[in-house]
Amino acid sequence: MSSGKPLKSLAAAADRLPAVLRTDLRAGDFIVVTTRNSVYSLCLLEDGTYSVAGGWFDRDGESPRRIGVNGCTFGGRAIKSDVVAVPGLHLEFENRVTTSRIRAARVLRSNPQVRH
Repeated sequence: MSSGKPLKSLAAAADRLPAVLRTDLRAGDFIVVTTRNSVYSLCLLEDGTYSVAGGWFDRDGESPRRIGVNGCTFGGRAIKSDVVAVPGLHLEFENRVTTSRIRAARVLRSNPQVRH
C-alpha cells in the first residue's frame, strides 16, 4: 500500500509552477502552447471545450478540432485538472493525446480591456 507521499510531492511541485488556470480564462481567449516538439493554438469556446490547431492535430489532419482538455501531467497518470497549460508538464486532451513537455504558454485575451 502506497503512503501517497510521492503524489503529494508532485502536486506541491505543480502548484509552484507558473500555470494557465481554467478559472482565469474566458470564452474567446487563445492559449498558445509551445512544447518541445510542436506549437498548439487553443481557443476557449462558450461550452468549455477548445478549438485546437497545431501539433498532433495538424499531423493527424484534424485541425482545427473541437475538444476538451483534461489538464496537465508530469508524464504519468496523475493529472492536474484545474490547469490548461503549465511549463514543464505535458498537456493532455480528452482524446488522451498527450503533448511533449510544455516549454511556454501564453494567453491572448479576446478583449484585453475587460478583466473579469
